[in-house]
Amino acid sequence: MATWSPAAAEAVRVELDEAGYALTGPVLADADCQQLVRLLAQPARFRATVDMARHRLGSGEYRYFDHPLPAPVRELRAAFYELLRPVALRWAARLGRAAPWPDTLDDWLATCHRAGQRKPTPLMLSYQAGDWNALHQDLYGDLVFPLQVVIGLDAPGSDYAGGEFLLVEQRARAQSRGTALALPRGHALLFTTRDRPVPSVRGWSATAVRHGVSTVRSGQRRTLGLIFHDAA
Repeated sequence: MATWSPAAAEAVRVELDEAGYALTGPVLADADCQQLVRLLAQPARFRATVDMARHRLGSGEYRYFDHPLPAPVRELRAAFYELLRPVALRWAARLGRAAPWPDTLDDWLATCHRAGQRKPTPLMLSYQAGDWNALHQDLYGDLVFPLQVVIGLDAPGSDYAGGEFLLVEQRARAQSRGTALALPRGHALLFTTRDRPVPSVRGWSATAVRHGVSTVRSGQRRTLGLIFHDAA
């Protein structure tokens, strides 16, 4: 589950540098995806359920896991933190920002908790036909990890239609650039949480990025989201 050769890891990091997002190959087998989907029927696993329409966030539902996190979620989160931390450090250096992310996820979460960000943020998202997710950023306090992950748990084209993952990058002195991506079952999409460095005439500048989901036309679309800073 979620292991990469050094060459594969570096290829992902290079793609993140160039585009602000990267699709991996499969990180979960179909059986693993089904196991995670079954957790939605166990309300005790979650600390909060959000009706997106009620909060004008789109339409659909998402649920934040409570402690203790299920083992697969905990293991995936730690593995992806290790993969993404070098990119986070590189981006911070390019933008002249602090880089408070220690070697391990446990140490980083301890930093979040000392700052009052103690609520776990890994979540399950569920969409039916007609549901969608408004463009947004997942910021839960002053401490932010600059990348996050979403993993598809259903198969586009067979389990559902529509529901493309959307990224919109606000380019300096230019029109925004949009990207729509199908998320295969068991594959992970790594993407920018808030902003990313892009080359500029003065070296590097930050360009803001928001993400969302287009309208699901039919079927059911479920995903696992991994955010690496906890919430206040």
